[in-house]
Amino acid sequence: GIIEITGNFKVGDSVSLLDINGEEFTRGIVHYSSMELKKIKGTKSSLIEKRLGYKYYDEVVHRDNLVIL
Repeated sequence: GIIEITGNFKVGDSVSLLDINGEEFTRGIVHYSSMELKKIKGTKSSLIEKRLGYKYYDEVVHRDNLVIL
């Protein structure tokens, strides 16, 4: 799951995903903005709509929209 969000980005932006050591391991197109992710980090997918009042997708980055480095 998501531990930390840094920077500002919007839906559809390409972002880097880092492992627990801070190493980039993949890049992907996000379904939620940085502001939204700060509200839902650590939340199970089934509770996203309750937390935000809406839900675009179950995942932050779908596997079809990421590249493993």
